[in-house]
Amino acid sequence: MPPTRARDWLGYAERRFRGAGLRFGHGTHSPREEAAWLLARVLGLAHDELPAASACDLTPAQRRSAAKLIEERVRTRRPLAYLLKEAWLGDRRFYVDERVIVPRSFLAELLRDRLEPWVARPAGVRRVLELCTGSGCLAVLLALAFPQAVVRATDLSRAALTVARRNVAAYRFGRRVKLVRADLFRGLTPESYDLIVANPPYVDAASMAKLPAEFRHEPRLALAGGNDGLHLVRRILRDAARFLRPEGILIVEIGHHRRALERAFPRLPFVWPQTSAGYDCVFLLSREDLPGQA
Repeated sequence: MPPTRARDWLGYAERRFRGAGLRFGHGTHSPREEAAWLLARVLGLAHDELPAASACDLTPAQRRSAAKLIEERVRTRRPLAYLLKEAWLGDRRFYVDERVIVPRSFLAELLRDRLEPWVARPAGVRRVLELCTGSGCLAVLLALAFPQAVVRATDLSRAALTVARRNVAAYRFGRRVKLVRADLFRGLTPESYDLIVANPPYVDAASMAKLPAEFRHEPRLALAGGNDGLHLVRRILRDAARFLRPEGILIVEIGHHRRALERAFPRLPFVWPQTSAGYDCVFLLSREDLPGQA
């Protein structure tokens, strides 16, 4: 007999996910977390409301929905974010589908504090450029963190920009967040920005060849960073100074490539803020420290 109570469905989903050998990393990190997200969505609850509802009985419609999602997740290996058409960064919800990678950026952690202390006066940030925006989630978080700023967000993928427009509109930032198709800086008119933010593709070739099935559902264009994962990062470092005002800041997420980047650019004084993954995923540089500016 199928389970009826929420806690029984939670345990059932966890066992199915664990037994199927699913891989996680698209908003959750374990079978238990994934099962809780799925069940909270079926019940129409916030994640933190699920424990209080553990003794509730699911309606027949909710049971059908839960069963369908569980089996589809197992059968297709598609990330749950794609099945639910949603992803979360902190407490902010965004629409996603297979046209964009599922957002999971350590930059979002730093934006909670508006990049302080590196940005001494958040109210003084008026012009921001975000590269490789994908779903537009970081562009939205930048607009929230710096309410006086106009954010220009770029991506090479027309399909990704369609998703980004949906998220920008959902947050009613159409006047402040400008979406532009561009290949990093190529195609942009040089302007002076207070802040340039980028979460470019940085998966190296060896890792791309071994991606689990869940990650192969994401756009390759948004993941592949060349042989060492730093192809686009090199281009950003080469050109960023032309687009920053004096004392402007470049901040880039690069995965766990700190050692390789410091070997490639031994003279650059990278600053590595702490994130939940440590001190090797995000770097900052001022305009004056970028190549050619010394």
